[in-house]
Amino acid sequence: MSAIDPTTAGRRIDTLPIRNSFAALPPSFYTRLVPTPLPSPYLVCASASAAALIGLDTAEFQTERFVQVCTGSVTLPGSIPLAAVYSGHQFGVWAGQLGDGRAILLGDVPAAGMPGMELQLKGAGLTPYSRMGDGRAVLRSSIREFLCSEAMAALGIPTSRALCVTGSDLHIMREVPETTAVTTRMAPSFLRFGSFEHWFYSDKQDQLKTLADYVIDRFYPDLRDASNPYLALLREVTCRTAHLMAQWQAVGFMHGVMNTDNMSVLGLTIDYGPFGFMEAFDSQHICNHSDQQGRYAYSMQPQVGHWNCHALAQALLPLIGSVDDAKAALEYYKGAFAEKFDGLLRAKLGLQSAQPEDDKLMDAMFAIMQGSHADFTSFFRRLGDLQVDNPAADEPLRDLFIDRPAFDAWAVQYRARLKQENSQDRPRRLAMHRVNPKYVLRNYLAQTAIEKAQNGDFSEIDRLLAVLEKPFDEQPENHRYAELPPDWASQLEVSCSS
Repeated sequence: MSAIDPTTAGRRIDTLPIRNSFAALPPSFYTRLVPTPLPSPYLVCASASAAALIGLDTAEFQTERFVQVCTGSVTLPGSIPLAAVYSGHQFGVWAGQLGDGRAILLGDVPAAGMPGMELQLKGAGLTPYSRMGDGRAVLRSSIREFLCSEAMAALGIPTSRALCVTGSDLHIMREVPETTAVTTRMAPSFLRFGSFEHWFYSDKQDQLKTLADYVIDRFYPDLRDASNPYLALLREVTCRTAHLMAQWQAVGFMHGVMNTDNMSVLGLTIDYGPFGFMEAFDSQHICNHSDQQGRYAYSMQPQVGHWNCHALAQALLPLIGSVDDAKAALEYYKGAFAEKFDGLLRAKLGLQSAQPEDDKLMDAMFAIMQGSHADFTSFFRRLGDLQVDNPAADEPLRDLFIDRPAFDAWAVQYRARLKQENSQDRPRRLAMHRVNPKYVLRNYLAQTAIEKAQNGDFSEIDRLLAVLEKPFDEQPENHRYAELPPDWASQLEVSCSS
């Protein structure tokens, strides 16, 4: 997270110095339009830490003006609302033109340590890219995106942010009638792999170059000095994507819809739909009920990330000029992913050094977790409490395993590995608890907050947000938020419907 600039703190919503750098691109890149306001909007929830990134005074959350701006009823001076066009591969199949079907970009606000933070309203009404949709989002999915965006930021994983959710009693039809909402999202940019694919598959090389130059000049200015800036861009995005995939895997996060139109050119997690955090470990777990073939299962995410980088390379090829050079840039992915993931896993295991046999230890660990479907987050958190010379204290950890002898056998190997580097219990515990969260956004926690919100009680969203903003702290008063999911949670399903 970037440092807060004290000179920008205390801004009012009306005085945000908003502009729209994306609107300086040619008109073929977007359609200018104003949001379609929701009737009688109200504030559902807001994030103080997200507001701090743009220096917004949190007292503004209580004003009618804030609600109006974040629902699209009022356009701020300097804002140029627009919906961007892009294309993409969806579930591995070329889908053609897509675009912001329910998201409207208001503009960007200067922020500390970055070119700016774009403000985007998701669920703000029909756009020319809505296709068969209604341009709206429902309260259910908006709360989930809000909570997960902020939870991922607190976990240290690159992500878009969520400033707030505003709601309305207007109903729209999904599987059943649901109330509507708008999420105000923030990111340095919402450009995607599919933004480049759009111009490549349209055979419009001038626009492709214009977009690449915009991205390089605004977000990767150091690449301009490279002998081939477009090749350098591909290599940079490839490495960032590999690192992001490693971070997802390390916390058990599953995106659910890793289409190329949902992949950020800045290496951010964007477009939270049917996501999930791993609970009972299953490497083949599919968090998206709509993903019938399991393309985006947990174990597939690193491979799909690489596939998506290939799609980006294809789109950039007219600018790169050499297939061999593009392939060489893509080769960075596997090494970048392996190095990042291995480092994260060693930290999660409290290992201070890399040893040749570590892969076998880690493979055996995932095998016993798979065999007993051990809870992912609880396993790594409780592993930090393991004592090298006191196996009798393992009971809370062993309780996660149906096959306890298998765990015991692995624990012997693990203890031997710890003794190899003279690991001390207390400092190791502290280090492991700094990287293994106690609290993640489990589906049942989100569902509880959603059901209360659907009945007009938004207090659980605020409580849950406060817990998720400190995921590594013990928070004994909030221990219930770290409990294993109840039986009814196994019936929860998330899909592309939102």
